[in-house]
Amino acid sequence: MECLIVKKILTLTSLFLASSLAHADQGFDTCVSSLKQKAADAGISAKTISESLDQVNYVQRVIELDNKQPEFSQTFDNYFTKRVTDWRVKEGRRLLKEHKPLLLKLQKTYGVPPQYLMAFWGLETNFGAYKGKMPVIDSLVTLACDPRRSSFFTSELIQALKLKQTYQFSREEMIGSWAGAMGHTQFMPSAYARYAVDADGDGKADLWHSTEDALSSAANFLHQLGWVRNERWGREVQLPASYDYKYLGTDDPQPLITWAELGVKKANGQPLATPQMQAALYLPAGHTGPAFLGYDNFKVIMRWNRSEYYAIAVGHLADRINGAAPLHIAPPEQANFSREKLKQLQNKLNEKGFDVGEADGVLGTRSRAGLQDYQRSVGLIADGFPDEKTLKRIGLQL
Repeated sequence: MECLIVKKILTLTSLFLASSLAHADQGFDTCVSSLKQKAADAGISAKTISESLDQVNYVQRVIELDNKQPEFSQTFDNYFTKRVTDWRVKEGRRLLKEHKPLLLKLQKTYGVPPQYLMAFWGLETNFGAYKGKMPVIDSLVTLACDPRRSSFFTSELIQALKLKQTYQFSREEMIGSWAGAMGHTQFMPSAYARYAVDADGDGKADLWHSTEDALSSAANFLHQLGWVRNERWGREVQLPASYDYKYLGTDDPQPLITWAELGVKKANGQPLATPQMQAALYLPAGHTGPAFLGYDNFKVIMRWNRSEYYAIAVGHLADRINGAAPLHIAPPEQANFSREKLKQLQNKLNEKGFDVGEADGVLGTRSRAGLQDYQRSVGLIADGFPDEKTLKRIGLQL
């Protein structure tokens, strides 16, 4: 009897899965048909649409990676130490010398110093060694058919199809990241279309095969994003023991003279220079980790990738390539918070009257501000970081 029941359950499960997969396939096919029409409306040729979308594949792995981006799922220690490595510093210095004439030309034209272009190149693709392995069109169609960011990725797909049509890129050439970023510097299709430069003069802005095109395009991109000539990205700093964390994060920039008056110094203890510049304080690992002041160019880096972790990694890697020493305070090892745990924290803050909005598991500006207010209310260091003391005080366990 038990065997019969088990067999029935397995049979019903198989039928359910088969039905679900068939329904999913129908939904994807319907979405692809809609995308074909949108591409036609955007002026894409029938030939390009057919070549690109007739045999397109849904890639489940793309959705999984979209829901687990490292900037939101890793501790600062885990993220930073995997990206700012001795190998990348050494290789960046070697390539800086190798491409020095081009890099100095780009600095003169666009205002971006060579070490920053090396840092972006190193973080994006290990200096061109790994440009991704997923078919760009498959990735973009998969994401365009997912409701979370459908509009954004539909727009990116249209741009990718236009690039394919303009430059006659083959499917085999158009390989990139899970999100559809392409080439040495991992440009999304919209960035490729707007900022890519044919620097080597072969009639094609080719970010996969031409290092000259790729580095020139990166410099142009940063220039167009607002890179401030003759200014650095920011720096590691030393906070005074008396600092009350009143000013913290991207929404609380202050003049450098204000930071100096508050007792903030360079990481080596020397006085902070005070030109007429604004800077915001970042504590990616809380008050026990390194502290950074980010200048206007820090915000430019974040326009390339909306992650404080990423911007700090780019800035510090550029400094290291340019000869600077490692951080004075190494990122401490910390527990990795799941999105579910952060949702629980956000719900607790809302329950206690510290409005952080909908619990989404991402500790953004509003959530950090609410957490700071809570920490102050209970006499904890108000660094906006969910350390063990804070979690225990609010009623959560690691």
